[in-house]
Amino acid sequence: MTSAQVDTSEKDSGASGSPAGSEAPEEGYERGLGSRQVQMIAIGGAIGVGLFLGAGANIAKAGPSLILMYALAGGIIFFIMRALGELLLYRPVSGSFAEYSREFLGPFFGYFTGWTYWLMWVVTGMAELTAAAIYVHYWFPAIPQWVTALVFLVVLFGVNLISVKVFGELEFWFSMVKVTALIGMIVIGLGVLTFGFSSAGDTASVANLYQFDGFFPKGVGSSLMTLQGVMFAYLAVELVGVTAGESENPEKTLPKAINTLPWRIALFYVGALTVILCVVKWTEFAPGVSPFVAAFAKIGIPAGAGIVNFVVLTAALSSCNSGMYSTGRMLRNLADSGEAPAVFRKLSASKTPALGVTVSVLFMGIGVVLNYVVPEKAFGYVTSVATAAGIWTWLMILISHVLYRRAVDAGRLPASSFPAPGGAVCSWIAIAFLLFVTCLIAYDADSRICLYVMAGWAAALGVGWLVLKNRSPEVTERRERAPEKVS
Repeated sequence: MTSAQVDTSEKDSGASGSPAGSEAPEEGYERGLGSRQVQMIAIGGAIGVGLFLGAGANIAKAGPSLILMYALAGGIIFFIMRALGELLLYRPVSGSFAEYSREFLGPFFGYFTGWTYWLMWVVTGMAELTAAAIYVHYWFPAIPQWVTALVFLVVLFGVNLISVKVFGELEFWFSMVKVTALIGMIVIGLGVLTFGFSSAGDTASVANLYQFDGFFPKGVGSSLMTLQGVMFAYLAVELVGVTAGESENPEKTLPKAINTLPWRIALFYVGALTVILCVVKWTEFAPGVSPFVAAFAKIGIPAGAGIVNFVVLTAALSSCNSGMYSTGRMLRNLADSGEAPAVFRKLSASKTPALGVTVSVLFMGIGVVLNYVVPEKAFGYVTSVATAAGIWTWLMILISHVLYRRAVDAGRLPASSFPAPGGAVCSWIAIAFLLFVTCLIAYDADSRICLYVMAGWAAALGVGWLVLKNRSPEVTERRERAPEKVS
């Protein structure tokens, strides 16, 4: 551990009132997340509602070329995660994105990033609640979407208040269901392709990837326009950074979780979509319907579609569960920095930021209202806002990484034990890609509204910063970290 980490530990311990020598001296949190839980949180973060539900609309727009879009975006996500990994092993702290923005770009960027990441998870939670309600509607069409969304919101809220161990264990099993089911889907799909069994066996073929108007049936431009939805599917992979303050051994668990990302993307996104689109031609998929549910209905396995529907329901609940976890931690990080009300610094008896989770859940409740007012549009609205907020977070990770590498090269900071391959070059490539996706969002009339929302959000945060600067000017001033001895 570097001296920077020791300094941070002492600071955070004092902030949270956790005495020296307590179970979690760094920040007052309980070190309750073991290796298997961190691994599954990382895997689960790469398998969410963006794949299980959002892929249906994207297949309709791009056809088989969506596979290439997921592979392209997946490569960029790996660049982002390796950049984050290098920063995490330089200084592992909970609320990492805001902390690194604060250190390398200044207090305002830490403040803006922390609150924007909080917004991302709040609206992502809304999206997951909406998706979960849609899945339950498959079995019980008479139950209104908003009722189901409210029930799930309350149940997951209770789980997050108990302890981080309960959260980690629930997330472990949520992720285990998703992983096992996806592997099962791939194996069954390969069986249909190879042996031709089931009602889909006669038409299942690799030729389905190109014989219906080609690999790019709607044109390259239409395929590129799906990148905004594809990027939403990858939101939450950075969640392992938030777990740094509650992982038992972040120096070992975090690199392992990040380095497994390429095969997770290759298997669960590229692999699963390739098999699905070989088994069922792309023209049979439609927006608002999970392509996995539709594929298994086509295959005709008894209760298969219902089983897959249960799996995608767990995926939605998993992501919403993660959202509640991360929002509470981010609010506490902001409070520790004086950028949110000090009351959010308090931990409950179970060492969870209960008040931060509670406030976040109340805002997620807006998703329940959207499901009541505009159930058919709720998912699209919130996913576009979440994507825009996620892009900002990723940009801050990448820019912080570029500045960190400059400081290391200049001898001002110690090198991380987990350097990103390619150094800052890969981060620059990822920055250019994210700016390109932002331009695509601005070009698309349906998703452009999220930029208006983000502009309003930026204005609100700007006003909040001015108020903070007036009341607590010391909070808004850059605080240089103590110089370190670099060997």
